[in-house]
Amino acid sequence: MSLPSRLIAVDAPEASGAVPVRFVGPGGDTAERAMAWAQVNGFTGASGQMVLVPGADGGLDHVLVGAGQTFDPWSARALAAKLPTGVYRLEAEPEDARTVTLAFLLGTYRFDRYKTVERPSPRLVAPEGLDVDEVVRIAGACALVREMVDTPAADMGPLQIETIAREIAESAGATLTVITSDALLEADYPAVHAVGRAAVPARAPRLIEMGWRLDRTELPLVALVGKGVVFDTGGLNIKAGAGMRNMKKDMGGAAHVLGLARMITQADLPVRLVVVVAAVENAIAGDAFRPGDILRTRKGLTVEVGNTDAEGRLVLADALTRAGEHSPDVTLDFATLTGAARIALGPQLPPLYTDDDAMAEGLLAAGRDQADPLWRMPLWAGYAPALEAEIADLRNDPAAWAQAGSVTAALFLKRFAPETGVWAHLDIFAWNPRARPGWPEGGEAQGIRAAYAWLKGRFPV
Repeated sequence: MSLPSRLIAVDAPEASGAVPVRFVGPGGDTAERAMAWAQVNGFTGASGQMVLVPGADGGLDHVLVGAGQTFDPWSARALAAKLPTGVYRLEAEPEDARTVTLAFLLGTYRFDRYKTVERPSPRLVAPEGLDVDEVVRIAGACALVREMVDTPAADMGPLQIETIAREIAESAGATLTVITSDALLEADYPAVHAVGRAAVPARAPRLIEMGWRLDRTELPLVALVGKGVVFDTGGLNIKAGAGMRNMKKDMGGAAHVLGLARMITQADLPVRLVVVVAAVENAIAGDAFRPGDILRTRKGLTVEVGNTDAEGRLVLADALTRAGEHSPDVTLDFATLTGAARIALGPQLPPLYTDDDAMAEGLLAAGRDQADPLWRMPLWAGYAPALEAEIADLRNDPAAWAQAGSVTAALFLKRFAPETGVWAHLDIFAWNPRARPGWPEGGEAQGIRAAYAWLKGRFPV
């Protein structure tokens, strides 16, 4: 899909015939004829309502959209799924123009790669004075994340993630290094190798690292770390069929950090950037890692494997250790890590873990401002003993008494997080399980708009 094609320049020929979209609250002013038509159709101005108002010639004259008692510009995300194909102009207050446009573009996403019939989307005339590049790059990055997550594992393996990372790196003038297969052992990424070694050679595990502006040592360093498990069978602790059905999305963390990296580099934020992605398939074969195995990690800590379905934290252990070797000022990791996070907060509200109060407050505030919500969860030290093992430094399946699976997973990652700067972990779902206008069932970008807004405020251009 091409998001810029959804946005039309003000002076483009087709812009002259754009259909106005007007946001009207209860009792709002509009033409008498239009209001009569709206009332016949049950339109009261309540949020979420929409009515198409015909012109004298029978064509579409304009569209009325319910603004509710208090207009939420993010509600425009639903419009693209409701409007007929055509060209539209949103009549919003100047201070809402950017948000309304971005929301509309986010709502245009459709995963139609495998559809044989094209479904045209409505298009929008860009409001005057809009920073089109900024809006398009944010919407485009979110679309990239969602498309990567939606793509079946057969077509989104470790090599495909590497290819996308390479395209982003080349576009930004960044470096990209990839270590794969048995070379991971030589380069000291034993946990990444262990989790991914059972996959067929064409889907061999790899550690992907992108570096941008690393020679600009006067700039702060941001590290992004992503879990890229392209498909998770559960390993020898195999998942049930229902639990395995959507495991193509288990590389959502990798997709998120690549989308965020693209936003950062395209916006030319004054930072250095390191992106570390561990891309593996947790497959089942004769050499798959086993329950009871003890793995050594890049940090030197040993981990007793109690459950091969708790593999994400193992690959992140090596990836976070690598990120820490760059002494970052800020580290963000994204991972579809635990089902416990969904039990605690559901699919729409990703947990945020960090020991830094200012970082937490900044990310939460950015999430509220960008309609990209997060919820802070505690790195509760009282549960740390649940990670202790009798014959290794750690265990990857916390003792059952602790119960809080998302918290204990975050505590496990904390043992490998960089010791410099600030670190936050986002346990994302990366998926919409309920289809609704603007949010089709399938891949979803969670937390990257909040993270980008926070980084942009912390390191302004």
